[in-house]
Parts: sequence; C-alpha cells; structure tokens
Amino acid sequence: MILKGSQRGGPRQLAAHLLNLVDNDHVTVQQVRGFVSPDLAGAMAEALAIAKGTRCRQPIFSLSLNPPKDANASIADLMAAADRAESALGLDGQPRAIVVHEKEGRRHAHVVWSRIDHEDMRAINLPFFKNRLKELSKELYLEHGWSLPDGHRTNGWKNPLNFTLAEWQQAKRLDLDPREIKQVFQEAWQASDNLASFRNALEERGYYLAKGDRRGVVASDINGEVFSVARWSDVKTKELNQRIGKGETLPALSDVQKDLATRVSKQLRSFIVDDRKRKQEELKPLREGLRDLVVGQRQERDRLVKFQGERWKQESAARAGRFRRGLGIVLDVLTGHLFKQRKINETEAYAGMVRDKVQREELFERQLKDRLPLQKRIEALRARQKEERGVMAARMAITLKAARMRERPAPQRGRDQALSM
Repeated sequence: MILKGSQRGGPRQLAAHLLNLVDNDHVTVQQVRGFVSPDLAGAMAEALAIAKGTRCRQPIFSLSLNPPKDANASIADLMAAADRAESALGLDGQPRAIVVHEKEGRRHAHVVWSRIDHEDMRAINLPFFKNRLKELSKELYLEHGWSLPDGHRTNGWKNPLNFTLAEWQQAKRLDLDPREIKQVFQEAWQASDNLASFRNALEERGYYLAKGDRRGVVASDINGEVFSVARWSDVKTKELNQRIGKGETLPALSDVQKDLATRVSKQLRSFIVDDRKRKQEELKPLREGLRDLVVGQRQERDRLVKFQGERWKQESAARAGRFRRGLGIVLDVLTGHLFKQRKINETEAYAGMVRDKVQREELFERQLKDRLPLQKRIEALRARQKEERGVMAARMAITLKAARMRERPAPQRGRDQALSM
C-alpha cells in the first residue's frame, strides 16, 4: 500500500480534518492509545499541550495508508501496517491515534503519532523516514500479492499521483480531480525534452507557461488559476531548470493571464461554464443516490454499534454475577474455583470481542457490495467526462493558437510565408 508521511504541526486542525464527514462516507476512530483523552480531538489537544513544554514546532507525525484501488484491505491489515510503520520509524510505544476513512467504495487509514518523548521532553528525531516508508511500502505490496503501480515501476517508490492538501484544495476549486491535473503535467514532462516541447504539450491540455513572480516557472489556465510547474510535475526545481531553464525567455505571468483573458471570448467562456454545469447535472442524480445510500449505511452501523454495546453490558453483568460474595468468595479462593471462573470469563469476553469485530467487518463487506453498482456508474461517467475535458482543452488550444496567428502583424506573416516557400 502507498505510505505517505510527514512531520507537522496543528494537531487540532488535523483532528478536525480527519473527522470530516463531508468528504468521507464513513469515519471510524479505530484506536486512541497512550493519551489520557479517549477521543481524537482531546488526544490532539493533549499532544499540543505537551509539545509546549519543548521547542518543537512539529510535534506530530501523520501517516496515510492507502491500499490499491481494487484491493480490499481489512482492518487487521491496516492495523498491522500501522504497527510495522511505527517500528520502522522508531516511534515504538509513542501515543497514537488511528482513523479509518471509507470513500469511493474504498477504505484507507490515517495514523497520527506524538513525537514528544514525555520522559525526556524532547522530540524524537525521524531520520530518512521517507526511505523507510518506501521500503515498507514495497514489502506490503509484495506480501499481499498486489500489482505494483506503474509509477512505482518507473519512478522508484514514489507514487506519481501523491498530492498535498494544498494541491487537492486548488483542484477542488476548479471542480477537477487533482490526480487528473497531476497526470497532465507529468505526462507532458515525460513526453518532452526541452522548453518548446514541454510548452506545446501543456498548451494542448489548456495550461500556459509563464515566469512567476515568486515561484520560477508556473502555468496558468484560462481561468487565471496558477500552478507551480515543479510541484505539479513532481520534479525537483534543479531538474526543471536544467531542462527548460528558469523561465527567462517566458512571458510574465500577468502578461499571459491578460493575453488569455483577451483571447478567450465571452461566448467561449459561457460554453465552458455551461459544459461544467452540464457535467454537474449528469452527476447530480448519482450523487443524490450515493448520499441516500451512505445515510442508510451510517444508520445501520450506528444500530449495530448500539446493539453490540448493550449486549456487551449484559454479558459483562452476567459474567460478574457468577462470582459469589461474602464468605462464598473466600471459599472460592481457597478451592481455586474463583480463578477457574475468572479464566472462563476472560475466554468468553475475548470470544465476544472477536465476534463483534467479525460482525462489523461482515457489515462493511455487505455495504461495499451494495455500493459497488452505483460506484461503477459514477466512475464510468467520470471517465467519460475526463475524456471530454481533454478534447475540449485540445480544441481550445487550437482556437487560441489560431487567434494568435491572426493577430500577428501582416509583415511578419508575409515573412513567414516567404520562408515557408
């Protein structure tokens, strides 16, 4: 599975993000360990409070565990991967929380550790954690028999579709899948060997290179949204500069945005807006059906949790009632009956815990099957819309290029024609 980790601050903001039910169908706090507070928000507030006794500005380590799209990783698989990551990172025994997310018919997990060693009141250093996670990721793929991603095969153990929270939010503002945007930049980079070819490859998909005010080479779309080329292409700035330069020959970003605003007619902008609305209307009934399905599934899970909680209380009370009181308990201790009964109770309690866990997993499997037909329809529609966006971007690039040719001075056009003869 893909493992992506980072040291970070803002524990309370992270807790709010992980508990977000807007972008996730189901959110389960699977474990809170080593904190006084039993809930995630309290645990992260505690981590922040302890960190104030140190100079550490990034007191937590956050790790996402993402199984392959077609793999059905169980809770046990995710927990085992979290344990192995903890050992590989050198965070053994540190307070942690595990949150499981379900979205798009898939399940993934997030693990958050406190980096603060409360005995020494210092932050635990995590050297080479990216390399360690890459090695563990490879081991997990091989052990589970999962097919290796193409990006892993060609780019070592770096997932070409990983994106930051900032990249995700930028793409959501444009109503696009950030993975789709990232693929556009990466494919253009892989297919080019100099500035001209890279520029043409991006313009065919609706992105125009420019010299940024602060970030070196950037790209703008027709809406004026700015993209860092190095970040979205997933290449180092040094490698980018070696192939296409630092942007000295590129027009300024403001000039590119003005040029695009001038060339893109109101009619074309209206067409783009209408096309986006049409795509949203196509998805609307599927999204509404998905929303109703998720609401029903959440209610079903709540009923199961409530039922299991009540049953656990009743069974615990029944087990406690097997012990005699007063003089009877003294006799049970002397005869060894108390210890035998305690062993029986522990065995039954463990069996009950396993039973409840199996029931929750069976419910997840059934709900996943119920969702599958609708999920396939959504993915098919998204794939078609993605293809349509590519075609539209290519047509727009041709339109803009033709407009530039028409607006070039007549003597320049004449000289070009003479040169072409």
